[in-house]
Amino acid sequence: MSRLGTAFRPLIARQFGSLAIFNYRVYFLGQTVSLIGTWMQTTGQAWLVLRLTGSPLALGTVTTLQFLPITVFTLFGGVVADRLPKRRMLMVTQSAALAQALVLGILVASGQVELWHVYVLALLLGTINALDGPVRQSFAVELVGKDQLANAVALNSSIFNVARILGPGVGGLAIAWVGLSTTFFLNAASFVAVIGAYAIMRPSEFNSPHRRAAQGNVLRQIGEGIAYSVRTPAVLFVFILLAFIGTFGFNFTVVIPLVAEFALKVGPSKFGLLTSAMGAGSLVGALAIAAFGKASTKVLLLDCVGFVLLFAAIALSTSYPLTAALFVLLGGTSVIFSTTINTSLQLTVPDHLRGRVMSIFFLLFAGSTPVGGYLTGFLGEKYGVRPTLAAEAIISGVGIVVALAYAGRFVVFPGAGRRAEQRAAEAAAAVEPRDGVARDHV
Repeated sequence: MSRLGTAFRPLIARQFGSLAIFNYRVYFLGQTVSLIGTWMQTTGQAWLVLRLTGSPLALGTVTTLQFLPITVFTLFGGVVADRLPKRRMLMVTQSAALAQALVLGILVASGQVELWHVYVLALLLGTINALDGPVRQSFAVELVGKDQLANAVALNSSIFNVARILGPGVGGLAIAWVGLSTTFFLNAASFVAVIGAYAIMRPSEFNSPHRRAAQGNVLRQIGEGIAYSVRTPAVLFVFILLAFIGTFGFNFTVVIPLVAEFALKVGPSKFGLLTSAMGAGSLVGALAIAAFGKASTKVLLLDCVGFVLLFAAIALSTSYPLTAALFVLLGGTSVIFSTTINTSLQLTVPDHLRGRVMSIFFLLFAGSTPVGGYLTGFLGEKYGVRPTLAAEAIISGVGIVVALAYAGRFVVFPGAGRRAEQRAAEAAAAVEPRDGVARDHV
């Protein structure tokens, strides 16, 4: 037994290496609590809309409104991430999200909630997330440094997926046993944990690179991030994948409740468990990446193919146990996809552009949801949930073909790494800022 423990000790050390860093450790704990609350609210909000309207279109509209501000404002959030102290900015955005959850809970508890209230509050939450997302995505390297970045991104995914396992299941049970408003009040309370974590961090231990801070015209700063991404084949390749799969495949806040309500016709408890099933698969995938490192481009492409096939199988499934099992597998493929892309971008992008490039990542990954979420709801209501999901699986598959057609010799084939690094350096030099001063911006 001791030999077995000795053999696994290096693996465990790699898997949880980032937790040895105090700032990341408190972030990890605070985010775990907060994200469980977030998933409870996501479950409660979807069920609230379906109870108020019974309409797939209404659910798709709420998702569209919640993610539309990300589409509109998240590139500006990237400039904020490259300019302002990230920890303080995150404390502001998380406090605003706490207030949003509290207001929604009060409206539901008082019996005064109407659909337009949900629409307005979803729009408000989306605006908060448009600023929060790019800042939080680019904060990881400052917490742990580049050596531990891949591990930290994978552990961030594990936090997210632990929450996706626990939050919807607990949320569904809370709706059935206590009442819908509980999901929103518990989410509001959960933000205290992450705000407290930011408050007790040690700024002197941040890995803050000395670089030129983004300054000057905001639109020009956004243009620099876009120009770098377009000129760097390794970056543009993954952004093409994100554009297709993010828009048509990653609409789980709409897809799962529609599958539960209209394809499988189950109640709130089983609806929550479907999301938890997907979270369980994602957690396994995240922990595997944390232990063994990021996947290669070829593994990423195989993973994308697996995602598309599983998504299509869910569209065809009529069995609840089979659908739950498919969501477990889909969760594993989804976290490999997102974690691999996130890590590769952060390691490729120069420090002075990280916030802006990660805002493009966030735009394509989450900001595409207004299009995909609305189309899923609209087409699901007009043609049915199963045909809609099947069509979206096919479009996601087309995205893989388009990305491969672009990539050619620059990314996929032998020698790609050296060419990609050279082009990345040239692209970064082309947009190197000429004004501003080096500073510790946290």
